[in-house]
Amino acid sequence: MSTAELFEAPPPGRIKAFLRLVMIEHSIFALPFAYIASFTAMFLANRRIHWGELLIVTIAMVSLRTFAMAANRIIDRELDARNPRTAGRELVTGAVSLRTAYTGSAAALLVFLGAAASLNPLCLALAPVAVVPMVVYPYGKRFTDFPQAILGLAQAMGPVGAWLAVTGSWSWEAVVLGLAVGIWIGGFDLIYACQDVAADRAEGVRSVPARFGVAGALHGARACHAVTAGLLAWYGVLTHAGPAFYIGLAVVVAAFLYEHSIVKPHDISKLNRAFFSINGFVGISLFAFAFLDLILRGLHFA
Repeated sequence: MSTAELFEAPPPGRIKAFLRLVMIEHSIFALPFAYIASFTAMFLANRRIHWGELLIVTIAMVSLRTFAMAANRIIDRELDARNPRTAGRELVTGAVSLRTAYTGSAAALLVFLGAAASLNPLCLALAPVAVVPMVVYPYGKRFTDFPQAILGLAQAMGPVGAWLAVTGSWSWEAVVLGLAVGIWIGGFDLIYACQDVAADRAEGVRSVPARFGVAGALHGARACHAVTAGLLAWYGVLTHAGPAFYIGLAVVVAAFLYEHSIVKPHDISKLNRAFFSINGFVGISLFAFAFLDLILRGLHFA
C-alpha cells in the first residue's frame, strides 16, 4: 500500500466506525480534569471564563486522545487479533481499514498541533512532549512490566497542558493535578488489564497483572487511588479550594472504595462497571464540585 493510498480520505461511512475504534466517548475520563485546570487558572488570573480558550483546550484534548487511541489500535492490531477479548476490534475485523486508521490519526494529530499553535508559543513548543508518550505507550507492553506508568505519564500532561493554554506559564499546582490524573488512570488501567492475564501470558505481553497476578494488580490499583486522593487534597490546598471542592473529593473517595469493593482477585465479573461507569462518574463529579466551588468563590461567566 502506497503512502498516498494510506492517507486518502476515507468513505463517509467509515467515520462512524473510526469513532468507535478510538472510543471517542471515553474522552470523558480526561476532559473534566483539563476543565478543572482551565477554570482554576482562569479564576486565579482574573476570575473570568474565557470560552474561546476553553473551546480550543477541548479540541486539543479530544484530538490528542483520538490520535493516541488510533496509534494504539494500529500498533496493537496483530496482538488484538490473537486476544479473544479484542478480536472484535474494528481494525481486526476490517470494519475500519488500515488506511482509514492512518488517515484519522494523522488528521487528529494535525488538529492537535493546530490547536496548540493557536494558544501560545509555549503550548506549540511543548506539543511534541505530549505526543511522544502516546506513541510509546502501546510499545511499553513489549519491554516493561509497567506500561501503565507510561499511560499515567501521558495522561498527566492533560491538566498541565490546559493550564499552560490559559496562562502561557508553568504551574506546579497543575503538575500536582496532572500527577493525580495520571496515577488515577494508571490505577484503573491496572484493573482493566486484569481481564487479559491469560492472553498476555500466552503471547508474552508484559503487564503488572501478567507479572504479579490479579491480586497484585488490584493491590497496586488501590495504592494508586489512595495516592490520587492525597494528591487531589494537596491540589485543593495549593489552590485554596473551598468546601465544595472537598465535598467532591469525599464523593470521589467513596467511588474509589465502591470500585475496589466490587472487583476482587477471585471475581472480576464486575470489572466493566468499575472501569467504565465508576471512573466516568469520578471525573464528572469532581469537576462538578470543583466548578461549583470556583463559582462560589467568584468565578464569572463573562
